[in-house]
Amino acid sequence: MKSFDGKVAFLDRSDINTDEIIPARYLTEITKEALKPFLMEDLSMEGFNPASGFAGVSVVVSRANFGCGSSREHAPWAFEVNGIYLVIAESFARIFRQNMFNCGMMAVELPKEDIDTLFTRFSGKETFVSVDLEKGLFVFKAGGDTLEISFSVSEFDKSLVKAGGWVDFADKNY
Repeated sequence: MKSFDGKVAFLDRSDINTDEIIPARYLTEITKEALKPFLMEDLSMEGFNPASGFAGVSVVVSRANFGCGSSREHAPWAFEVNGIYLVIAESFARIFRQNMFNCGMMAVELPKEDIDTLFTRFSGKETFVSVDLEKGLFVFKAGGDTLEISFSVSEFDKSLVKAGGWVDFADKNY
């Protein structure tokens, strides 16, 4: 199972699509590693620099409808090869969300109020999160500020995460 703890990047925008996550011009790459330098290369957002925006980041927090657009597995792969195994948002495009779990990563939906609280209290600060999958608990920390937020993941998706993704899951006959 991957580790979901780590430094958080806040992307304060809804409707971040798969073409912004990994531009279509790179879909001919035949290895995940080849996608690494192009993560969010085309994301246009004030204050965001794709060259440095994900340095040391393991977790992304965003707004609604994350991963909309084309149904390409390359988008989760681009996160995976960059060490980002958890995306937290108000909502996800269905196929993107399931592709994350199929790759042994997590796409966790939180209510808008919780997302708003995260942005208000932690955006712009060096923030870290620890994740307890069994308890369904996030613990966000920045300086002296700490916030616990509960989440839920289906038992099937939890099994995919624990197995490291669909291929490993199917091989282990969970």
